[in-house]
Parts: sequence; C-alpha cells; structure tokens
Amino acid sequence: MALDVIIVGGGIVGLATAHRLLEAKPDLQIALFEKENMVSLHQTGNNSGVIHSGLYYKPGSLKAQNCIEGYHQLIEFCDRESIPYELTGKIVVASNHEQRSQLENLYQRGQQNGLEGLKKLSLAEMQEHEPYVTGVEGMWVPQTGIVDYRVVAAKLAEKIQEAGCSIHLNEQVIGITKGISYSIVETVKGVYETKLIINCAGLYSDEVAQLSQREPLDVRIVPFRGEYFKLRKEKEYLVKNLIYPVPDPNFPFLGVHFTRMMRGGVEAGPNAVLAFKKEGYKKLGVDFKELWNTLTWPGFQKVAAKYWETGMGEMYRSFSKEAFTKALQVLIPEIQEQDLVEGGAGVRAQACDRNGGLLDDFSIVEDAKIINILNAPSPAATSSLSIGKTVAGMALTRF
Repeated sequence: MALDVIIVGGGIVGLATAHRLLEAKPDLQIALFEKENMVSLHQTGNNSGVIHSGLYYKPGSLKAQNCIEGYHQLIEFCDRESIPYELTGKIVVASNHEQRSQLENLYQRGQQNGLEGLKKLSLAEMQEHEPYVTGVEGMWVPQTGIVDYRVVAAKLAEKIQEAGCSIHLNEQVIGITKGISYSIVETVKGVYETKLIINCAGLYSDEVAQLSQREPLDVRIVPFRGEYFKLRKEKEYLVKNLIYPVPDPNFPFLGVHFTRMMRGGVEAGPNAVLAFKKEGYKKLGVDFKELWNTLTWPGFQKVAAKYWETGMGEMYRSFSKEAFTKALQVLIPEIQEQDLVEGGAGVRAQACDRNGGLLDDFSIVEDAKIINILNAPSPAATSSLSIGKTVAGMALTRF
C-alpha cells in the first residue's frame, strides 16, 4: 500500500509533525522511520529540559515565532496529557559592564517578541531569586520552565500510534528516489512508496536531504558536543532554578549556565566543542569519515579560521575541570571544583552554510516531493509542536 507521508526521524520534531498532520487530517496514511531502537534517543533525549521563552531570537524569525507559539502549545499539551512541568522563571546575568548593553538588547528583543513580565534586576534583586549569584545587572524572565522532553516525546509517540501512524524502529532510510506521483523510500528492511517525504533526521538531516537530489547541498550539519557537570547533592542549594549568562552574540550558543532538572539535580554547562562524530557523546569518540566530511567542508573551514581562539578555549574547558569551574564561578563564585561531578553530554545538530555561516534560524526547505528540516537545534524541543504545525501546513497543500 502506498503511503501519503513518510517521516524520517523519531525525535520530538518528527513526532510532533506526525501528531499535527493527523490532528488536521486523520485519514492520512503516515509512517515514521527511526534508525534507533527507540524514539527521542539523540537531541531530544540529551537536552537540559528547558522550556524556552523566545527571548534570544530575532523578531519575526522562524525561531522567534515557533518558540513563542511552541511554548504555549507545549504547556497546553502537558496540561492536557498530565505531563509534569514547572514554570520556574530564570535570570540572565551581565557579569561585567561591557555586557550591560547586550543585556539591554536582549530586554528590548524580548519585549519585541511579546514576552510578558521581563524585569531588569540589580544585584540585590537578582539575589532575591538566586541568593548565591553575582553580576553587575540582571534580567528576570518569568516565561521559562523545565520539563522532561523524553516524557513529552513518549506521549506523542503513543498518540500518533493510536491515531494510525506506524512507527518503524531500527529502520534506517538509505535511499530516496523522487517520482512523478510517488517517491520510493528504501530502508535497511524494505522499499516503500509515498506521496511526500518529511525529513526530520536531526544530525543526519543533511545526508537524508542529499539522498533526494543530485546537486550538492549548500549546508552541512556540523556536530557540536555540549558537556555538562552536575552539582553534588549537598551543593544543589546554590541554584534554585535557572541562571544564564548574557550570550556571546557571535555564536548560536547560550554559554555555560545552571539548570535545575525536571528529573532531579542541577546541571552546569554546557560548553560547545566540535564533536568528532555526529553522535559523538564521548570526548574520544571518532568517526573518521564523518570527521573528514566536517573538516573538508568549506563553510566549517571558514568558521574555524575566524573563531579558532574561541574554539580552543572551549576545547580546553572540555579537558580541564578547573577551567570549566572558573567559567561557572563567573555566575556563582562559591562553586568549587570538588562540587562538580561528571554529567552527561548532548550533540547539537548545527547547520553551517558553504560561506562559513552558522545558521542562526530554523531552516525548512521544500520541493514538491520532500520537506527538509535542515536546521532545528535549540529551541526546537520547546518549539516542536509549533514546528510540527508549520510543517503540517506546508505538507497539507499536497492533499
């Protein structure tokens, strides 16, 4: 039987897209293919569980629109499905006087994006929220929270299966041939016909997109590993909720920060280092083919030439707990090296274009037969239901 839609990738964006499609058109024949033995194993299952507010993103961008809408849709979904979450709020800290203008820019951007309740804070006011923090100025962002996205993804998987979507685990897509009426999707287990393909493959979204076209893509996924420490149980009192620095405007990363986790504990991090394989969760994990593809990509070479010094600093922190601790002490001086224990790691699927640009916005590219989500790192988990609705709207024009 020919399918209407095949979704490649069982992370939270792929699951949310299937959910939104079946909400809008329940009679669609949809199959979702995931190469692992469970859904949400990679970016979804290894992030810090923050419900982002939409503070950081350029007004009018896909990130701004989908994050803010996704925030409300996620909370509504969690309420409806009895999924635990907390709206904790967070503070963003300017650690020196040079960062005060950047904090002001964030404040203005948050207001432009429609955030409510933003408030500038003095040090004394910051310490009313987080008693052990330091800095010259801060900002309170009430529209921020925590959730376990693995729980959200599991509920989405349950709901789409109940609605008739088949989930094929351990079934990697290895070939795509676009046809006039139907396209052929080849997996490691079989061959399928479908009217439309939706590529939500995350770290491998560039490779799945390349399967469907002859000309080389203009972007490539560059994997950045984010490594975390956790606070020892007896030191968790140092952090009540979420504490973030003012981010470096040159990078699509938010800097090392503190996050109370929905599943318990407090995470500290992450840094952002080049991963030597797309699923490189360990420092010494290497896939030489994938690493070669990254190092020979002209866009990455330009990024490396421009930001090598920052990159070396991140790499140094990766191997030096002392350096990592010093970065955290900028926010909480009382943190000591012995207060930190090894945490987990995640890998960010960061699209890099041929000219050396690290794509800041979400990127969704389509033709008649395939919709490719080519850049959907953080805040994609927060935004997932909104991204799913956006992609579903694009898809439904075919039916």
